[in-house]
Amino acid sequence: MTQFIPTADLYDEHGEALASCDTQFRQYGGRSRFQGTVVTVHSHEDNALLKKVVAEPGHGKVVVVDAEGSVHCAMLGDKMAELAAANGWEGIVINGAIRDAAAVNGIDVGVKALGTNPRKSRKDGVGEVDVPVRFGGVVFVPGAHLVSDEDGIVLLPA
Repeated sequence: MTQFIPTADLYDEHGEALASCDTQFRQYGGRSRFQGTVVTVHSHEDNALLKKVVAEPGHGKVVVVDAEGSVHCAMLGDKMAELAAANGWEGIVINGAIRDAAAVNGIDVGVKALGTNPRKSRKDGVGEVDVPVRFGGVVFVPGAHLVSDEDGIVLLPA
């Protein structure tokens, strides 16, 4: 794995060429710092595609989920976070909510989300995988390199 460089140091090095996400996420999961190649999921209040993605090998990868900012239901819970960790995912960024936050905090995967809601999501498989998603002033493109730490989330310039 690539050496971890804090997001503030990356910003100092790259300046405005660095995409810095404005969304103020809460930190969950057992890793406060993570980085990797972006894989995306776009789905509104349906986590079936996310489950399918984290069931695959994820070493060196971060899944970015655009749930369109909905906190009406959780896109991730402890079972799915455990699955992601078991499959080697570095982190999960959710523009939406999670549940089982206390349990997720003890799982060896980085998780950032807007907040929590105990309500389950739908499981119809509605949405898209590996498409550009946009939130927080950043377009998250599959294959880009994401770095996340206590200060935020950045995408390295190509």
